[in-house]
Amino acid sequence: MNPTAIQAVAAGLFALALIHTFSTKFFEHLAHTRPAHAGVWHLLAEVEIVFGVWAMIFMALMGAMEGFAASMQYLDNRNFTEPLFVFAIMVVAASKPVLQVSSAAVQTIVRLIPMHRTMAFFFTALAIVPLLGSFITEPAAMTLAALLMKDTVFAKASRRLQYAALGVLFVNISIGGTLTPFAAPPVLMVAAKWDLDIVYMITHVGWKAAIAVFINAGVLTLLFAKELKGMSYSTQSPYTGVPGWAIALHLAFLVAIVIFAHHPAAFIAVFLLFMGVATAYPAFQERLILREGLLVAFFLGGLVVLGGMQQWWLQPVLLSMDATSVYFGATALTAITDNAALTYLGSLVEGLTPEFKYALLTGAVTGGGLTIIANAPNPAGASILKSTFHQGAISPLSLLLGAIPPTIVAIVCFRLFPF
Repeated sequence: MNPTAIQAVAAGLFALALIHTFSTKFFEHLAHTRPAHAGVWHLLAEVEIVFGVWAMIFMALMGAMEGFAASMQYLDNRNFTEPLFVFAIMVVAASKPVLQVSSAAVQTIVRLIPMHRTMAFFFTALAIVPLLGSFITEPAAMTLAALLMKDTVFAKASRRLQYAALGVLFVNISIGGTLTPFAAPPVLMVAAKWDLDIVYMITHVGWKAAIAVFINAGVLTLLFAKELKGMSYSTQSPYTGVPGWAIALHLAFLVAIVIFAHHPAAFIAVFLLFMGVATAYPAFQERLILREGLLVAFFLGGLVVLGGMQQWWLQPVLLSMDATSVYFGATALTAITDNAALTYLGSLVEGLTPEFKYALLTGAVTGGGLTIIANAPNPAGASILKSTFHQGAISPLSLLLGAIPPTIVAIVCFRLFPF
């Protein structure tokens, strides 16, 4: 572990970005108590800009230290497919036609569950929607779950319920996308290299994740049953008025973006066509979440830039562990770096045993709910839901505390059941 000067600078800036991420609530407080510079404090309190801003600082320093050509070559060699994909899928998944059909499906399931309607909705949003992420991708599932629960639950919930629900949502989304090899970013990073097909994912990982998802959602629903029963809930979908042909067209856009997830030129073309249709038929749309999507893409893009310089210390740490310790090590490391980055680094190492690969993969998804930066879809959910929290900011410590219990459930399921 002998880093070059630029690697040491990148590690230092990465640490500062992490500190900044955990300080956003402090900056939001300053915005309310120091109104003279409220705009600056509000900007610094936006968790989605943190890694993007520090990545830009890093690129400026790299240009000064190694030259403009070297810095641009490094930037050109980064893979920004995931940030672009999350942006596109987030905007399309949050369009009114997609929300209308998704909400109708959720309402149908809610009517079939024999419990109080709000409790049934809460359970469905935290259990069924995350598992649906295995097919429509985790970013889309996160967007749908957050939008469906924003006004129905989070806007009315106590602070304790808010963070408990957010922790379960983040954990369940992270593990709920493991029924297939194409939906979860940390699985995507290694699926081709490790030959992870849908049969492997279901038989080795997915069924255990599904058990954990249902336990997490069910226990939380029962724990907060009294508060949930006190919330008003309508069995009518809040999204109506979109004809069937428009819904079918938007679902086709969504499916096409998922199919072309590894080909940015293709899915961006589909997204631009979607934008044209949305503009042509404004009566079938509400406000597209372009701002939120761009902020999340900026966040993930910054993580790609800064994360690309962390291999010098991450890889030796991972290789020093056996299968058991790498599981818990990956779970912990995921809290301070994107879980897809961990599995990607693992894919660069040759000769790993099947047990090591399983431990790294499951450890990475297990820790995906501990912080906002732990899993690529988390910033999307935080961006949608943060306005319902006190002073419009999500406390990283409270999120961590809310995510620890469902994370422990995931650990038990992945480690207790046989490989």
